[in-house]
Amino acid sequence: MGIKVAIVDDHEAIRLGFSNYCEKVGFELVGSSATVDDLLEQIADQDCSVVVTDLSLSDGSHVSENVSRLVASGPAVLIFSIADKPSLMRAAVRAGATAIVPKSQPMDALFRAIALASQGAIINNAETSATIDADAKFKEASLSEREREVLSLYASGMSLKQVAFQLGIKQSSAKEHIDRVRIKYAKLGREAATKVDLFKRAVEDGIISGEML
Repeated sequence: MGIKVAIVDDHEAIRLGFSNYCEKVGFELVGSSATVDDLLEQIADQDCSVVVTDLSLSDGSHVSENVSRLVASGPAVLIFSIADKPSLMRAAVRAGATAIVPKSQPMDALFRAIALASQGAIINNAETSATIDADAKFKEASLSEREREVLSLYASGMSLKQVAFQLGIKQSSAKEHIDRVRIKYAKLGREAATKVDLFKRAVEDGIISGEML
């Protein structure tokens, strides 16, 4: 048989299409699942060379943890995604993903990347290179856990009063946290003077998904 591969994707159509293409090119599909937990069980004794996964899965898991766990189990990891979330793309590469292949590209591009990854090659496609370059220039604010909590709620649409009630703190404390968050972003040259700015910064840093409450 050919290269042993596996896929984690919560869309059955993607998994079926991947399976069909494996048959076409002679790759051996040794695992296919909607979750990393299930896939790791499937490939435990399979000597899998490459795992393909999406940036976001419906089980609520985070890509950095998913990639780390998959890499630790042995195979190279490729991200196959619409690649529209820079913060998650950066997290995937940091966690050890070999490359990012957009779902907008032909399936041939994904399977060429799989073949290269199985050989331990470095894949310098445009998406991966851009993510690495951006990560070298991108400066994340060092927010405390409480500051991240307050920012998450406030940037998603809550008022400071609502944030304070949700977290069981004083409204003045919530405001102090937001003020400190603004200062930290300003020091990095990432202005956050308005609530819209804070929303953008929170999305960029992966603190919120990008959907308002």
